Amino acid sequence: MQLTGAEIVVECLKEQGVDTVFGYPGGTILNVYDALYKHSHEITHILTSHEQGAAHAADGYARATGRVGVCLATSGPGATNLVTGIATAYMDSIPVVAITCNVNLPLLGKDSFQEVDIAGVTMPITKHGYIVKDIRELADTLRRAFQIAKSGRPGPVLVDITKDVTANVCEYQAAESRQEERKSTFTGEEIEKVLELIRAARKPYICVGGGAVISGACEEVREFAGKLNAPVCDTLMGKGAFDGRDELYTGMIGMHGSKTSNLGVTECDFFIALGARFSDRVVGNAARFASGAKIVQIDIDAAEINKNIRTDASIVGDLKEVLTLLNEKLPAQEHREWLEHIEELKEKYPLSYDESVLTGPYIMEELDRITEGEAVITTDVGQHQIWASQYYKYSKPRTFLSSGGLGTMGFGLGACIGAKMGRPDKVCVNIAGDGCFRMNMNELATAARYRIPIIQIVMNNHVLGMVRQWQTLFYGGRYSQTLLNDGVDFCKVAEGLGCAAIRVASREEVAPAIEKAIALKKPVLIECVIHEDDKVFPMVPAGAAISEVFDAKDIGK
Repeated sequence: MQLTGAEIVVECLKEQGVDTVFGYPGGTILNVYDALYKHSHEITHILTSHEQGAAHAADGYARATGRVGVCLATSGPGATNLVTGIATAYMDSIPVVAITCNVNLPLLGKDSFQEVDIAGVTMPITKHGYIVKDIRELADTLRRAFQIAKSGRPGPVLVDITKDVTANVCEYQAAESRQEERKSTFTGEEIEKVLELIRAARKPYICVGGGAVISGACEEVREFAGKLNAPVCDTLMGKGAFDGRDELYTGMIGMHGSKTSNLGVTECDFFIALGARFSDRVVGNAARFASGAKIVQIDIDAAEINKNIRTDASIVGDLKEVLTLLNEKLPAQEHREWLEHIEELKEKYPLSYDESVLTGPYIMEELDRITEGEAVITTDVGQHQIWASQYYKYSKPRTFLSSGGLGTMGFGLGACIGAKMGRPDKVCVNIAGDGCFRMNMNELATAARYRIPIIQIVMNNHVLGMVRQWQTLFYGGRYSQTLLNDGVDFCKVAEGLGCAAIRVASREEVAPAIEKAIALKKPVLIECVIHEDDKVFPMVPAGAAISEVFDAKDIGK
């Protein structure tokens, strides 16, 4: 049948099973929005307050559902406003398709009004980028974009379409969406090598990364941990891939990992990374990371093998597939003395905080108790993010959504909106500090406009908390540009944007506020006023070995 380019865009979205898109219209993309108008009963469009919010919402939707998230923007500043969100998705391997429209083909390259080479701008932060200048290539390009976004190691793909292509007409033929393909290239010899190292291990440790979430390998990870009879730590991106309440779990690893995990990994003689890329925040000083251990890495992306840490064995492949084979071949192991030692570390170095006043950890523990660990938690970046990772016990994948690689302040609120659109059955809560919340708090208006019942918790310490913590510990208390003690009233802002608002200033007020927010079934902001000098512990200084982890007791605080 004969369709315009804009109609082809919509038909291709329907082919791919897209039910929700996030975006902001403008001149060059008007044809697409006109086509969406005619299909509003099939595809829900969420008009965000800013294009960055649209990118983060598409990202949050993808993280919460495992499906490809979609965002739309017009040319020029509309497209460039997506860049931070695209980079966030790229760093964390999130499948997003960003569709932008550009000026008419004859105007390209002439510095035309609102013209930007967005494909060129985003080249380093996408898996692939397309510029569609011929309507006959549009449908196949969009199909390839979705396939690339979700295959192998997922990531964002940009499709930029000139406006005249969206207006032109050509023959369109429907096609079925292709299933996701993850190509594994490992051999039987590589599997046997890993099994050989496992059999020789006396003090093994398992590290679970974001790849375990992406591959859907959580059951396989649980079985593997039981068979190996080894303690399990996770990275920030791996939260929920292994049950945080399991007796083998020892907490997060790295800069703000638990003492048990950091010291245990330092002592282990065998370390296996499951879908983890050994980022600097995980390994600290690479030369001193697990220096007495044989190291194995399993990852879908060959480029990650031996990039940051040299391995003794590795397998390039889909983690679910690899672990299925390992579990079939691995006889049950027994490491009782090692596990007893790890239990002693747990008892000696528990997470702790001041229980006499209102703190971030207490808020997260109450949220965990009230929601029974079943909520989807999104976060911004900073102290609140780490408290959310430490004190909420994630037992299921895709329930902790946070910007790990890029560390994007302002990520969480848009992501929470996207997560709730993808998982309407879940309580969805964004945890932010006051500094992060200021960056994209306009997205509360989006939640209010569509009556999306998210909960926004702001831990307000009137400072840039994590930066202040570093200034306190490493910069002699010189608080350069980190004080936010001004006249901003977040509750009034939230009410002005159409949301309910609750202010909390004591421990006793936390539970009633959370319970009320859930019961209201509308967007609610809870402002929790905490002390400016609350700190995140444990901590490893930048560039130090993870064995140098310290907490408040170690520095007399």
